[in-house]
Amino acid sequence: MPRIGLLFGSFNPVHTGHLILAEYFADRPDLDEVWLVVTPHNPFKNAADLLPEALRLHLVQLAVAGNPRLRASDAEFALPRPSYTSTTLDFLRRQHPAAVFVLLLGTDNLAGLPRWHDAPRLLAETDIYAYPRPDTASPDLSALPRVEVVEAPTLDISATYIRQNLRLGRSIRYLVPDAVAAELARTGYWKS
Repeated sequence: MPRIGLLFGSFNPVHTGHLILAEYFADRPDLDEVWLVVTPHNPFKNAADLLPEALRLHLVQLAVAGNPRLRASDAEFALPRPSYTSTTLDFLRRQHPAAVFVLLLGTDNLAGLPRWHDAPRLLAETDIYAYPRPDTASPDLSALPRVEVVEAPTLDISATYIRQNLRLGRSIRYLVPDAVAAELARTGYWKS
């Protein structure tokens, strides 16, 4: 059974930090692939500052092109909104019954994890690899036996910073893959 890591995000836009993290997990011997799952609209983020979901998916596709271990996923586009992680996992398990899915998330999400929609079932059925986030202490994991904190490399790059640079006409070179930068330049999003 293939084991697939799921890295959820708005990817607004996808950047080098996301890709380094995805590649790190894809290189683990216990994972076969990592899918970057584009979230249509995170209710905690400003929708006015969000690229259209099809464009964000396209940018992720450009970013992972040529890497057979990374894949862009639009799984949440077909689901009711807001989409919950447990609902997305149910959908993916129906679509790919031979696969085992592993959640990849930052340690900043661990404290709230027991309050997620359908959390008891999610925590009972799903392995979770948590990567460190700046200024976030790992909580007590005794109540989360399927969570493993992994010392993955992370870069403190924010999509907000990239959008600010685009608005100001500043360079985003090395912050995003060249193909993503070219597509953002072509679309003209976030230009003042």
